[in-house]
Amino acid sequence: MSTTVQHPVGQGGPLPTPAGPAGRPVPEASVPARRPGTLKRIRRRVHLRTVPARVRALALAAVVTVGVLFGVANWGVGNARTGLDTIGHDAGPQVVATGDLFFALNDMDAQVANVLLLGRDHGLGRGRDASLRLYEQRRTEANQALLQAAQLAGDDPTEQRTVRAVLDGLGRYERLAGQAMQLDQQQGHAAGPPSPPVQALYRQATDLMKLELLPQAYNLTLESGSIVRKTYETRHSAVLAGRLWTLAAGALVIVALVAVQVYLARRFRRLLNPALALATLGTLALVVAAAGLLGSLAGRLETAKEDGFDSVLALSRTRAISNSAYADESRYLLDPVRADTYEQVYFDKSQAILYLDAERTKSLGDYYVNLGPAVEQFKPEGGSEVTFLGFFGDQARQAEPGSQEARAVAEVLAGYRAFQQQDRDVREQVAAGRRGQALARHLNAREFERYDAALVKLARQHRATFDGAIKEGDQGLRGWNVILPGACVAIVIGILVGVRPRLAEYR
Repeated sequence: MSTTVQHPVGQGGPLPTPAGPAGRPVPEASVPARRPGTLKRIRRRVHLRTVPARVRALALAAVVTVGVLFGVANWGVGNARTGLDTIGHDAGPQVVATGDLFFALNDMDAQVANVLLLGRDHGLGRGRDASLRLYEQRRTEANQALLQAAQLAGDDPTEQRTVRAVLDGLGRYERLAGQAMQLDQQQGHAAGPPSPPVQALYRQATDLMKLELLPQAYNLTLESGSIVRKTYETRHSAVLAGRLWTLAAGALVIVALVAVQVYLARRFRRLLNPALALATLGTLALVVAAAGLLGSLAGRLETAKEDGFDSVLALSRTRAISNSAYADESRYLLDPVRADTYEQVYFDKSQAILYLDAERTKSLGDYYVNLGPAVEQFKPEGGSEVTFLGFFGDQARQAEPGSQEARAVAEVLAGYRAFQQQDRDVREQVAAGRRGQALARHLNAREFERYDAALVKLARQHRATFDGAIKEGDQGLRGWNVILPGACVAIVIGILVGVRPRLAEYR
């Protein structure tokens, strides 16, 4: 029997040889070698004990940060482009088109009322022929606005159905209005209310306009306006977030590039790596330019939406309501049976345009009395106290004192006040039994035309602001689909060119 010589522990003797079967020693070659643990292998790789490994790791980290910079900057620019496209070239123009539609439909009905009021007397106001020409012009404008709305609606089934419904309703309205005007011309009545059959036809036509066509047209405006608002809220926030992320990612790239530069300088005793220095300067220039662009685009989106689009939409709505209120004055004279209803509707529309305190303004008479002092408080040069609300209240508060917009608002308010005074004259003459004078005052008045012209002038200023902001935003984005990726590729090439000679020294 073979035995193994035992040596005391700690006395430097050899370790015992393991015995195999039958006491035979096992050859050393057959003993399995102990492999390092997984943790040790990971540590060896992470520690990057060789210089080339460390250089490659630093370069890779810098390249990755450049990719992050490209991603966040491209995301911000993409959001800005989408916002400008939607607000400036898609839903925004559709809102303007539907606003024009709303006005054209309102004025069509107003011109029909004027034609019926004139009867065979063609000498009052602009005359029957001129009113008919204006009616045809508004009908053409309505059809063009509907066509544009249909094109801009694209594949949206809801908007397409609404456009078709307005087209169908407009056809029915034209038939009823045409029958009323044709019957009135055959009867040849004097200026004033037409015959009961004509009034009945006109009531059907105007009810169709007010209860179906105008609400449907306004629904188109609301749907497109909702798209604009949601797009603005989402994209504007995303552009601002993209600006912050671009600055953060740019700082990360610069830190990574400086780390590579410092390591190479210490290891290889070179003060400056030209390629890495150029890459660092390029990164700094790119980050400053991209962040500046995103900040500018966020400002353009805000200007287009807040100062342009919102005001254009509000003034378009105001003009349509004002025109409808003037038509209610015509209807008030045209249909004595519904005179009280039309007077109340006129008062409600006036309050929507320029709202006065309800406690002190409970009737149209109170509105006339309180309007003058409220309007006089607005001073375009500053120091105004705007006590009224409504569409004009918003415009008066937003206008910067001393600006061209503030002066235009003052002109609109003066025109609106004159128009309301003309309406007061008409109703007072009717109350005094002088319907003929009231009719002449209504048809020969020019106050509403001057007020409408001032309103259009103010709307054009805001439209110019809107168009200018969109145009500047589009120009700012021009070329960035090439500049951004090209600059990032150039930075990556600078990094690779900067580390390649150092790596070559170890080959």
